[in-house]
Amino acid sequence: MDALSSIMKIAGSGMHAQSKRLEITSENVANANSTSDTPGGEPYRRKTVTFGEMVDKSSGASMVTIDDVGRDMSDFPMEYRPNHPGADAQGYVKMPNVNTLVEMTDMREASRAYEANMNMFANGRRMRDQTIQMLK
Repeated sequence: MDALSSIMKIAGSGMHAQSKRLEITSENVANANSTSDTPGGEPYRRKTVTFGEMVDKSSGASMVTIDDVGRDMSDFPMEYRPNHPGADAQGYVKMPNVNTLVEMTDMREASRAYEANMNMFANGRRMRDQTIQMLK
């Protein structure tokens, strides 16, 4: 039974991690056009998620955890918008460093990973229930 409990703990940690990844990706997409209204001001900076390993003390299982929610320090693209309140003297506005195509790809990958962990959790629960039925 301990192995089956570990399966569910590992899958649960995976679902939690991928859920956080989806949350961060959603924030990035929502802010893909969020600029500063101040000339030379900073627009929205893309967030990134870094995963790490955590060993469960009770079972010894390696589970996934969120190590860090950081910021993508790549340069901001400049866009010519002379009438924008955040435009510099030359008429350029710093745009967020968010590529929505990359974000949508990350979202799809995170959704599939979440689904895989959910299936693993369901299989672990089903196996546990079958074991209990056999012991009756």
